[in-house]
Amino acid sequence: MASNAGIAPDALKTHADAADPTAAFADAATFGEGLRHARERSGKSLAELAAETKVHRRFLTALEQGDWSSLPSRVFALGYVRAYASALALDEQLAVERFKRESPDTSVPLKAPIGIAFEDVRRHSPRIVAGIAVVAIAVIGWNVFQRISLRQTAHPSDIAVAPKTWANGDTTDPRFALSAPMAAPPDQTTPAPYITRGLEAELTGVDPADPAALAAAAANAAPVQKAFNPRGAVYGAPANASMVVIQARTAGALVVRLGDGQALFARQMAPGEAWRAPTGVAATVDVSDPAAFDVYLNGEYGGPLAGVLTPLAQLNSRADQAARALAAVQARAQAQAQAHAQAAQARAQAGGQPGAAAPPSPPTTAPAASPTVPTAPN
Repeated sequence: MASNAGIAPDALKTHADAADPTAAFADAATFGEGLRHARERSGKSLAELAAETKVHRRFLTALEQGDWSSLPSRVFALGYVRAYASALALDEQLAVERFKRESPDTSVPLKAPIGIAFEDVRRHSPRIVAGIAVVAIAVIGWNVFQRISLRQTAHPSDIAVAPKTWANGDTTDPRFALSAPMAAPPDQTTPAPYITRGLEAELTGVDPADPAALAAAAANAAPVQKAFNPRGAVYGAPANASMVVIQARTAGALVVRLGDGQALFARQMAPGEAWRAPTGVAATVDVSDPAAFDVYLNGEYGGPLAGVLTPLAQLNSRADQAARALAAVQARAQAQAQAHAQAAQARAQAGGQPGAAAPPSPPTTAPAASPTVPTAPN
């Protein structure tokens, strides 16, 4: 007598699934549901699996919920899948293949489409050759027709009598004479730049005719800083919605975590790649090596990262303070330029009236040094 007599087929199937968790995982509707059913069948919690696999609990939760955007790079995600499958006694290769099918790798470029079958080319090749031949014959015929139409027969010259000067080769018409040879033109040089009167003083606040103001401005000028130069992919917020850019000088890991621990951005950055930080987001920048990343505030170089963990609010605050200081300096320079222009206009009006004394001009002062100056490329 069979040992399974009296047992319903559904009970046999349930017993077989319990004995082989890989089969139940393969029959699940999605990859995440298969992992969750296998974990619940094993009686383990997410905290226990996180301690056993050394994988953070939020990444295990993202695998079960199919939240691929919360996972780190592709290499780390595949390692988490293998560790999760091994802890639940599942087939690791089967789990990895199903994860790849349900979460395609977006970093792999699309392949070029494959051409049509060779049989189709052979079937249509006579028509293609005939069409090319017809076009070639039409072009050649059109060119031959144009040449024949434009061809003109030879006709005698319209000049009835040749001028006398043509017969006397040595005689020169007195109306025309050659002058002495001119000297060769000088070598090309760069012309002097054109300066619009009053424009330089209005833009910089420094009178170009005042040597003292020029010397003071040169002494107080800040050194030229480097500007942000994208040398690779730029991730994160749009350019018009960001004041802070973090660029990788050398290869390194960059992870930006929100206050609840969720990863806002995580990537192994290549040299030249950058990430634009959004404004008004409370997050922490976590890097593998602070010296491998440069910070740019409002497009200007702000030095390397200060430490492994840096609050994003601190970087946004620095960028906002620098922007306010630059706006204040520009406002003062514009006010001084307007004052100089009004004084010059008053002196010109007073000089045009006999006996009128020129009003005293305001003292010339050098503008305060700007925290940022025109940038130079890296």
